[in-house]
Amino acid sequence: MDNQLIDIGVNLMHRSFDQDRDEVVAKALAAGVSPLLLTGTSVRNSEGAARCSNKFPGKLFSTAGIHPHDTRNCTTHIIDKLRQLAKLPQVVAIGECGLDYNRDFSPRDVQRKWFEEQIQLACELEMPLFLHEREAHYDFVRIIKPYIGSMKVVVHCFTGSLHELQVYLQLGFYIGITGWICDERRGKHLRELVKHIPLDRLMLETDAPFLTPRDLPSKPQGGRNEPAFLPHIATTVASCLGITVEVVAESTTRTTKDFFGLNERNM
Repeated sequence: MDNQLIDIGVNLMHRSFDQDRDEVVAKALAAGVSPLLLTGTSVRNSEGAARCSNKFPGKLFSTAGIHPHDTRNCTTHIIDKLRQLAKLPQVVAIGECGLDYNRDFSPRDVQRKWFEEQIQLACELEMPLFLHEREAHYDFVRIIKPYIGSMKVVVHCFTGSLHELQVYLQLGFYIGITGWICDERRGKHLRELVKHIPLDRLMLETDAPFLTPRDLPSKPQGGRNEPAFLPHIATTVASCLGITVEVVAESTTRTTKDFFGLNERNM
């Protein structure tokens, strides 16, 4: 496919990419996936994503945040570090942050505290939020609702219910769809739900190295997902919507550039 696509969620600092990070980027660019947005999930990870992005100006950007799994180690000093990172030109959003009541790797009250701190940071810096929510919809909405209108929000890797989707859309949120939609077992409901997402609120992501599309024609070695597989996800989304992949590519690219302000960042 010749159309440009933007992957809004790549965990490129994950150890599975340690041996071939630059090659993974090159394969993505060759597949028409550019730029890539590298997800920050801790201070160390966010710093690494920012450094890596700096090597590929205009091709890689990053986020800076503390994933709910890592909030048990969060402090005010760490929020200050995120604030400094966010001033770098390649850092385009605060996150990945939010709530995860599925794994509970951090206590729920701790998750809630540092989620709100990062919302406040995004408001202060006038930056978008890149959010994670799993089995925590009620608290997630309750915490963020007072801040609606103060920043732009994308709920990354959406896998929830129609009701949850409708609430997020009513709140003005954008929605990130991954290769989960390519899984005929777990992702079947997403094939219907994606039809409810307005094209100008839809973004695409791989969440690499996780969530490898189950129906790839050839299985990647070790099962690792890569941003080069995003065209496959786009094709599946287009099929679900009954439109061409060219329309999906053009719309999601425009939406993503506008949301993250990429046009002003020397692309």
